[in-house]
Amino acid sequence: MIRKTIIIALTTFTIVSCKNEIKKAENSESLIENTIEDKTENTQNEQVGSHVPNELVCMVNDAYMGKTQIPVPVNGKTYYGCCEMCVGKLTNDETARIGIDPFSKKPVDKTEAYIVVMKAEGDVAYFESQENYLKYIKLH
Repeated sequence: MIRKTIIIALTTFTIVSCKNEIKKAENSESLIENTIEDKTENTQNEQVGSHVPNELVCMVNDAYMGKTQIPVPVNGKTYYGCCEMCVGKLTNDETARIGIDPFSKKPVDKTEAYIVVMKAEGDVAYFESQENYLKYIKLH
């Protein structure tokens, strides 16, 4: 009798545990799908060639994010990062704060740049000016 009770209890425990693991897996899959949808929505808000505001760009990943990023004040200028790692990099690594103008090939401070979405995935480029951007697109 005790043996039957123990076997039933263990079987019930196993079934309940398996159901919980299935729910966890379903929740994880749902979270991943939502994250992908969010990223797609964000990058589709601006078309390729759109000028975008600094605060909507992760300046470490050079990516249009579609929502306000974390402000990172450095030497009187405000850079933007998407996470704490990016905040640290912008704070401590000067090269993360500089972009290269695709037209002039000159370094440009990311806070002073004319930022344009270059790819549907949200990649951005930093130009010295709108004029440089317009010259660049005439060549490409």
